[in-house]
Amino acid sequence: MEKVNLFERCGICEDEKETGIHLYNMFICSECEHNMIHTEPREEKYKYYLHKLKNISTPKLYS
Repeated sequence: MEKVNLFERCGICEDEKETGIHLYNMFICSECEHNMIHTEPREEKYKYYLHKLKNISTPKLYS
């Protein structure tokens, strides 16, 4: 029987994690999501998260 891998690579921390959210084409682990929500714009980490989130692209809709 084939083993199913339930882990995905987080687009922020780049670690393999089991829980998180999908934002368009990027998986964001629960830890990074929590850290991003609680980061103030004046903090240095804020710029890091913005840089990482720029890798998100919206999927194309074909009609």
